[in-house]
Amino acid sequence: MTVTVTAGAFAAPALAAPPGRTDGSGEGHRATLRAMKAALNEDAPGVTVQAKDRHGPWNAAAGTGDLARHTPRGAHDHYRIGSITKTFVATVLLQLEAEGRLDLDDTVGKWLPGVVEGNGHDGDRITVRQILNHTSGIFDVTSDDEVQRKVFSEEFLEHRYDTWTAEQQIAIAMRHKPDFAPGTGWKYSNTNYVVAGKLIERITGKPYAQEIRRRVIEPLGLHATSVPGTDPTMPKPGSRAYTKLSDAPDAKNHDVTELNPTVAGAAGGMISNSADLNRFYAALLRGRLLPAKQLAEMRTTVPKGDNRPGQRYGLGLEPFRTTCGTVVWGHGGDIHGSASGAGATADGRHALAVNFNGPGGEVQPVLDAEFCGKG
Repeated sequence: MTVTVTAGAFAAPALAAPPGRTDGSGEGHRATLRAMKAALNEDAPGVTVQAKDRHGPWNAAAGTGDLARHTPRGAHDHYRIGSITKTFVATVLLQLEAEGRLDLDDTVGKWLPGVVEGNGHDGDRITVRQILNHTSGIFDVTSDDEVQRKVFSEEFLEHRYDTWTAEQQIAIAMRHKPDFAPGTGWKYSNTNYVVAGKLIERITGKPYAQEIRRRVIEPLGLHATSVPGTDPTMPKPGSRAYTKLSDAPDAKNHDVTELNPTVAGAAGGMISNSADLNRFYAALLRGRLLPAKQLAEMRTTVPKGDNRPGQRYGLGLEPFRTTCGTVVWGHGGDIHGSASGAGATADGRHALAVNFNGPGGEVQPVLDAEFCGKG
């Protein structure tokens, strides 16, 4: 789930390097370590990273994990992964296609009749493929004025434990006109993946969370990864998550660690850690989760539009080009008090996952440092 709130107070960075391979003081990943510390600011107090390459995993953290207790960020923290959830959801739908249970060119209306309807939306003209690559034109529920007020303003503090259903979120989106006719443009819409979660449930007869656990989490042994449903708590180890809920100059910083994940649902409600995310993307790109045909479909991209020259998006997966030309396949994820990025090279041999416990952290410089740095 992509959100637009800003983050909280700053504490002086303190490097933490818990157990795990660290190459001494970051030897071999010194550029990454420098980028991590440089990325910290008043809107991103702490950062945690795992890089994994031919030498094995390297874990590190910098900055503050708990501003009240002045404790450092942990290199093995759990965190909310936001829209990185989308890659998991897309993987399940592509597995279902590989099993012959749906086709990417099936219409949404075939599986969810009457659900995507109203104010110009027509599920009979929107395909599963268009849902997954954001070319459906479906209005983004997070852009609705009521949702903006309840979720992205200080009213959120009154609503942080509210349960949001997929049906409710889709219905809110249907109050608005589509952004464009299906297949004629590109716009990121969290509603697409709320619909994708409902497609999984309709086709399998089981909740999308159960299918993600059965098909991805359990086979890969992702012990830190979960689809938490309505549970607002975070597993340990973990840091606190911070954000401001206003753009006002004197806006107060809030601890937003606890929230009901249904606010993001299939668009961004999952929890993981950096080691699990690296294992997931490496396995995905090496073909452990999808046959070659479906993996190729996932990596077939469309342009993000004229306002994002050179940027492209696949099926819940996108290519990030580093400053040295290396392409990393993965996804970003922002949710209250959490900004993340994760991905791997096309052969799955070099992976990186990074998280800031505030939305002000920039992932790209850390990515560039890891895949282009000289040590």
